[in-house]
Amino acid sequence: MVSKKSRTEVRIKKHRRIRNRLAGTAETPRLAVFRSNNHMYAQIIDDTVGNTLVAASTLEKSVKAELEKTNNVDAAAYLGTVIAKKALEKGITKVVFDRGGFIYQGKIAALADAAREAGLEF
Repeated sequence: MVSKKSRTEVRIKKHRRIRNRLAGTAETPRLAVFRSNNHMYAQIIDDTVGNTLVAASTLEKSVKAELEKTNNVDAAAYLGTVIAKKALEKGITKVVFDRGGFIYQGKIAALADAAREAGLEF
């Protein structure tokens, strides 16, 4: 009998393959996205030093207050605008998008599109 790998194992393997090709630098840091069942998290990371420059999630009180639910497409889009505004305040305009092994559709695509519309380039 063939055993099927869990979705999280498949996602982690995809993420490792993606991370072999992507790396954030000081000029173009990496916008890393993680999606759990209940929340979404976005970080802008400089991989050369290993620092998180900007972070936002649906767990933050200011973000959570604006949302009805924290795990839908609307929440992802709002989080995209929040992370882009925080990045622009720090002077970050260009990033490399790291989808974290998730399929680029739905919440991940909504976050990316909102971040682009708010002023981030990738």
